[in-house]
Amino acid sequence: MSNGVYRRAGLPALLACALLVTACGADADGSTDDSGSVESAGFAAPAQQTSFGDFAAPAQDSPTGSDSASTSTDQSDDQSGTEANGPVHPVPVPGLTKEFADQIPAATSQVLVATSPTADSEKSSLSFYEFTDKKWKKLKTFDTHNGSNGWLKDRREGDKTTPIGVFTLSDAGGFKANPGTELPYTQDNRLPSSATVAYGANYESVFDYIIAIDYNRKPGTAPTDKTRPMGWDKGGGIWLHLDHDSGTNGCVTLDEADLKWIMRTIDPDAHPRIAMGPATELKK
Repeated sequence: MSNGVYRRAGLPALLACALLVTACGADADGSTDDSGSVESAGFAAPAQQTSFGDFAAPAQDSPTGSDSASTSTDQSDDQSGTEANGPVHPVPVPGLTKEFADQIPAATSQVLVATSPTADSEKSSLSFYEFTDKKWKKLKTFDTHNGSNGWLKDRREGDKTTPIGVFTLSDAGGFKANPGTELPYTQDNRLPSSATVAYGANYESVFDYIIAIDYNRKPGTAPTDKTRPMGWDKGGGIWLHLDHDSGTNGCVTLDEADLKWIMRTIDPDAHPRIAMGPATELKK
């Protein structure tokens, strides 16, 4: 997939934008087109917790003409976001229970593991594993934040939880130019404006760099694509993006230097996965 750049779109009035912001997604240009094309795709901003006042992003109905219970006819992944991609990896990722280790295909040689001590925690860690010399090696571990209401396997739009499961990592993007990732990268000039409208000036840079987590999204599209194969009520727009020192509405966030390191290290040919959840479920 070649790199794409969205055309600049004018933002609507502040009130209109605020009403369109979702707990895990928003249409910055007010579009109700659900075609998923670069020119007309609705902007899907990810989950984020504001730290000022009592502001909370309102819930959003499914896009005009869509069915919240519908599923994509060309979606090859199951509802957890993992692929039926051949045999299980012969060497389990260290520390993962069999349920999660069995979701890592043999073709995968890079796995990120995001976890917290308890299911209701908003503070987490993210470890990067690589399979070399017939064993998994932990390259780095980072401090992160996850959903302000912790983790949940059967999450819903607006519940401020991060989904539990194993998911593919197929696409990246951001406001700034590609920092050197080999993932397909889509630059979008509307990202700072959307963050500012939704959360205030202090948040204009949190979407400078993004890796889309393939939960309830169509892999092979820009992170801002709003297609929801499992329906709108399951939420979406779950990203790795820049940290803002608090819990999120579903995303996993980390410092800029850490995210850029991950973006430069991750290899699409390694069929990367991310395993996410509390230690009570994820770990042995």
